[in-house]
This record gives sequence, structure tokens and C-alpha cells, in this order.
Amino acid sequence: MTESGALAEFERELRTVRGYSPRTCAAYRSDLTILEGYLARQEVSLEEATVPTLRGFLGVEAAAMSAATRARRVAAIRTFYKFLFARGKIPADPARSLKSPKLTKRLPRALPIDEAFALMEAPAKGKRSEFRNRAILELLYGSGLRVSELVGLDVDAVDLQTNTVRVLGKGQKERIVPISLPAQQLIAASIAQRRAPVEGALFVNERGGRLTVRSIQRFLSTYAKVLELQSRATPHALRHSFATHLLAGGANIRAIQELLGHSSLSTTQRYTAVSFEQLQAVYDKAHPRA
Repeated sequence: MTESGALAEFERELRTVRGYSPRTCAAYRSDLTILEGYLARQEVSLEEATVPTLRGFLGVEAAAMSAATRARRVAAIRTFYKFLFARGKIPADPARSLKSPKLTKRLPRALPIDEAFALMEAPAKGKRSEFRNRAILELLYGSGLRVSELVGLDVDAVDLQTNTVRVLGKGQKERIVPISLPAQQLIAASIAQRRAPVEGALFVNERGGRLTVRSIQRFLSTYAKVLELQSRATPHALRHSFATHLLAGGANIRAIQELLGHSSLSTTQRYTAVSFEQLQAVYDKAHPRA
């Protein structure tokens, strides 16, 4: 197997067998291409790398990388060499002992309810994209979808009779999520007024092609600037807001876990810290003994 062949086969494994997102596949491929270039300068192939050469690579690169980037790069290298070893391409796994840097866990940033509601009404009335963009915002905030899940939706994933949407999440795990009445109406209007789609995508651009994550990030950023929001409005912030506002309203955390598609309850439990942080702020401001 050639070096480029090893990377191509690895990427194919991640994409088709393990269900990694296109973004993660691209990031891992980029990290490993950089490693390949470093090893080539040492006159070593990917398959010939040793523990010292891999540590040397990470040491050279460390100064110019954030802890998060370094952690992802270690993850890419470890996953790649585990893949090669499992298929008998190398006699031992040189990346097994590599350690990832400890990352500071960031608490989710949720928008205040009034700012979230303002965003829902932000798309300009009368524009061709109005219903589509409002439907997107409703699914991000009203149903807690990941933006990558949203752009992957096809028309047949939505059931307007039961007000649900079938979502394909991380690891190709499927879940059924309820949608709000406004989302139901906006999706129907969006489908009715859009240009003929090139494929079965639910949300399309002006040419009929599937809408991209970047396009959604761009128009959301534009709306946030127009509204002069105090919070940073991103697709992920709307997903966090969905969970945080549900929790504040008394929703069961396990139900929120199912809605978000989290495989681990510990991931969902991060939202309890957000709610407590908000309660602490209210207490500090309002209680005479605070």
C-alpha cells in the first residue's frame, strides 16, 4: 500500500464505515498529510514511523498549535495507526502511547430567550429565502438539531402529519425529533416556493443545490449584527439554547439527551452547570444577603 493509498483507504473507512462527518474526515486527512510531509523530510514513510518520530513531530508543531488543535492531531494520528495495525499493515502501533493535552471544558453559551425569539423573526419578509431561513432557525432552536444534521436533511425526512423529523446524527445514529407548529408551517411554505432542487435536499440554495453549513453560519451572523445581539449567535449556540431553555422549563435531562442525540448523559449534564450559573447570577443580583 502506498502512502497516499493508506490515507485514502483510512479516509474511506472513516466516512463510509464509521460515519465520521465530512468536516472531521477533512481535518484528519489534513493533519495526516502534514505528518506525512514531516516524515518525508526525515526520509521515513508513514508506515515506518516510530514513537520518537511521532513525538518529534508533535513537539515541533506544538508551539504553533492551540491545545484543541494538538488534541485533534493526536486523535487523528492515533486513529490512523490503530487502523493500520488492525489491518496488519504495520507490526506495532507507534501512536498507542501518545498523550492528548488536557482541554478546559467550555460551558455552552446559550442565548437569552428574548434574543433567541428575535432571531426567529429576523429573516426579511417577502424575500424568496424568508421561509427557508425561518424554518432553519426553528429547527436549530426549536428542535436542537446540529447544523451538520440540518443540511443533510432530505424532504422525505420530514413528516408534516406527525410534526416530526428523522435525523441522522453522529455515528449514523438515527433519531426522531418533534418539530414546532411554526417549523411545520415554514417548512411547508419553503418547499412550496423554492426552486426545483437538484437533489432531494430539504434546504436548497438559489441554484437548487443543497445548502451548506457555511451559508447558514453566514446568514445567522448577518441577522445577529442587524439585531445587535449581545450574545454570540451561531448554529451551535441555538442548539445549546434549545437544551438550556428546556432544562430551565423543567424538562427531564434524559429526555433532553434523547432529543439532542447524545450517546452519553454526561455530555447533556453540562447544561445543568449552565442553568446553575444563570440561577447564581440572579441570586447575586436580587438577594439582599448575596
